[in-house]
Amino acid sequence: MPHSPTPEHDHKAGHAHAAHKPRSDHAHNHGHQHDHGHGHGHGHHHDHSASRYLPLALLLTLGFAGVEAVAGWWSGSLALLGDAGHMVTDAFSLGLAAIAARVALRPASARHSYGLRRVEALTALTNSLFMLAIVALLLWHAVLRLLEPREIAGQTVTLVALGGLLINIVVAWLLTRGEGDLNTRAALLHVIGDLLGSVAALASGLVIQFTNWTPIDPLLTMLICGLILFSTLSLLRKVLHTLLEGVPEGLSLPEVGRAMAGVPGVRSVHDLHIWSLDSRRAALSAHIVLSDAQHWPAILEAERHLLHERFGIDHITLQPELPAAEPMVFVPSRSAAATDRR
Repeated sequence: MPHSPTPEHDHKAGHAHAAHKPRSDHAHNHGHQHDHGHGHGHGHHHDHSASRYLPLALLLTLGFAGVEAVAGWWSGSLALLGDAGHMVTDAFSLGLAAIAARVALRPASARHSYGLRRVEALTALTNSLFMLAIVALLLWHAVLRLLEPREIAGQTVTLVALGGLLINIVVAWLLTRGEGDLNTRAALLHVIGDLLGSVAALASGLVIQFTNWTPIDPLLTMLICGLILFSTLSLLRKVLHTLLEGVPEGLSLPEVGRAMAGVPGVRSVHDLHIWSLDSRRAALSAHIVLSDAQHWPAILEAERHLLHERFGIDHITLQPELPAAEPMVFVPSRSAAATDRR
């Protein structure tokens, strides 16, 4: 029985799985068992992700949220109060993201054979839904403020909003340093929304300070809510695609299947599945119908190399198969048929 080569160690800590015992479809359809051999390649992983800055971002965001809340209440600015509330939710989101980043690093176990990498996507989903609730709340208060305008201390709003803008720029810069996963991108989305909120509050303060036109405060709040809503829905779509195990963006299932079927010695590929383990790693499984079982080790290595180099897929499970045997067909000979006719 041929054995697959042990996968090489690589910097992505990828895994390759190969079934060693080719089988025919005929045997499989009758419930015969087939053996699987697995090889694992483990590499040392250094944390280059932006998630390592989440705790610092949390402290900066939560600290300034208190300042904005007090200033917004004193000045009567909806934009400042909305931005303060947004920063509090940001702090909550960043805290969730920081916890998720830690949990996602836990190794695979007997209960969770893939590890807990999907926690990143679940946290991003929670943050996205939370963000939609905040947008709805801000829009509601903006409408009420348009119907019942209030006096606003423009100078206070301007100074505090400027400070909030600087804090959000620093936090956004931290979260863009390194590789961004869905979890960090969701947290960054909150921070960008907060940054836009600070811009709106700053513009509101300046307009009110120099023109005393208070409707600018809720109007700019509504504009920023629209921008945040667009980004949130885009992220939500990606998160749901990952959780529903859709084919990762940038990969085409037909293209991958045709490329795999083009490897010499392969007759066809079927039961091909590609999905995301997390926002950075894709997994693949497929059944490979071989022309000759003796060539399986070389075919396995060629498929692994193809999937890694061309498509960036390292977590692979391949099941080799022999083509289904042709059934035995009996036909009467010509002489026998002629005798029967007589």
